[in-house]
Amino acid sequence: MNKKIALMAVLAAVSGVAAAEEITVYTARAEQLIKPILGVFEQETGIKVNVVSGSEGPLMERLKAEGTNTPADIFMTVDAGNLWQANNLGLFQPVKSAALAANLPAHLRDPGNNWFGLSVRARTIFYNKLTVKPEQLSSYEDLASPQWKGKLCLRTSKKVYNQSLVGTMIGSYGPVKTERIVKGWVDNLAAPVFADDTKMLEAIGAGQCDVGIANTYYYGRLLKTQPNLPVGLFWANQKLDGVHVNVSGAGVTKHAKNAKGAVKLLEWLSAEKAQKLFADIDMEFPANPKVAPNPVVTSWGKPKQDLINVSEAGSKQAQAVMLMDRVGYK
Repeated sequence: MNKKIALMAVLAAVSGVAAAEEITVYTARAEQLIKPILGVFEQETGIKVNVVSGSEGPLMERLKAEGTNTPADIFMTVDAGNLWQANNLGLFQPVKSAALAANLPAHLRDPGNNWFGLSVRARTIFYNKLTVKPEQLSSYEDLASPQWKGKLCLRTSKKVYNQSLVGTMIGSYGPVKTERIVKGWVDNLAAPVFADDTKMLEAIGAGQCDVGIANTYYYGRLLKTQPNLPVGLFWANQKLDGVHVNVSGAGVTKHAKNAKGAVKLLEWLSAEKAQKLFADIDMEFPANPKVAPNPVVTSWGKPKQDLINVSEAGSKQAQAVMLMDRVGYK
C-alpha cells in the first residue's frame, strides 16, 4: 500500500513538472503578430506556449464559463477598455512583480496590478498634406470648431478605440465638455463614419476629407504599401495634456494552472527583446520606455503622452457609449 501511495506521489510530481513547462494563452491579438514573439520565448525558455485565438468578447465569455476548469493561464487583448472589462468580470488575479513594475510605467498598467500594457498605440490626428498645414492643427477639441465643418472623417463609434478615446476625455474634461466636443465632431463630418482606420486614412489621402483621427500603427502599415499617400501625422494636444494613448496588454487569469509561468511570460514580454519585437512587427510604441520605437515610428517625432491611467478607458466606457449615442455619433 505504501509503495502504491509513493508511486502515485511520484506520478503527481511528474505531472506537476510537465504542467509547469506549458503556458496557455487566450489571445485576441492577431496570430501573425503575437505568435512570432511567443515563439522566441519558447526558444529561450523551453516553456511551450499554447495559443488559443479569438475575438475578445467570446474569449471573455469562454473564460467566465470555464471558471476553475479553464486551461488559460494568460488572457491577452487589445485596448485598455477590453482589459478593464475582463478585470471587471473577475477574470484576472493580481500580480506582484518587481520586473513588471520596473519595466512598465504606472499609467500603462492596472492600478491593482491585475493587467499590464505591453505595447502602446497613440490615437492622434491625420491630415491631407495638400489641403492642410500642420500649424492649422492643435487638439481633439479643435476638430469640433467651425473651421473643420464638412472636413472631418471618423471611424465608427462602435469600435472600442473610439470608445476609449472618448472615455479618457470624460476622465480628463468631464462629461459636459466632452459631449460638446463629440457633438462638434459629428456636426463637422464630411462623410458617414468609416468601418476602419485604414479606409478613413485612404479617404483623407483621396481628398474626401481634410482631417481625421486614427491609431498610428494603421498609418505605418499603410505607408508600407502606399508610400506616396499625401497624408501627414500630427500629434494632438501637445500644448495640453498630451496625445491619447492606449495599450495592448495581458494579465494572469484568476484560475491559472501555471500562474508562476504566466508571470514569467509577462515579465519577458515587458523586457527589452520582446518590446523590440512588438515595436518592429506591428509599428507600435514599446510600453517599456527603455526601448526605442521602430525607426519609421521614431521619424514621426516623440510625442508628449497623456498620463491619465489607461484604465479610465474602461471605467468610463459605458458612459462614453451613451454620450456618443446621444449626439448621433454612429
